[in-house]
Amino acid sequence: MIPTEEVKALALAFENTVAKPHFQLVSFRYNDRIFATLDEENLRVMIRLSLIDQSLFVDGKNIYPVPNSWGAKGATYFELTTVRRKVFEDALRAGYTFAAAGKRK
Repeated sequence: MIPTEEVKALALAFENTVAKPHFQLVSFRYNDRIFATLDEENLRVMIRLSLIDQSLFVDGKNIYPVPNSWGAKGATYFELTTVRRKVFEDALRAGYTFAAAGKRK
């Protein structure tokens, strides 16, 4: 399991990243672009990935597209209770890089 405090520390370690509320979640942003949200109640993180990165990370059990139109745009859930730490760190870095590049698709 990846504790939520570690998720926060990992996300905020990226240059020019800030945490802001996003509804009942904590969002992590680069230049006001959300690259991840933390759902502390459900121990789940959504990372916004490119569609190519999403296809590489999704395993259908621990990592899966958000089940709506956002999922079709790269929004991907990571279950903190079961996802491997290295995989999560790599995905978080990919999400940050995607946001920093200013990509929308």
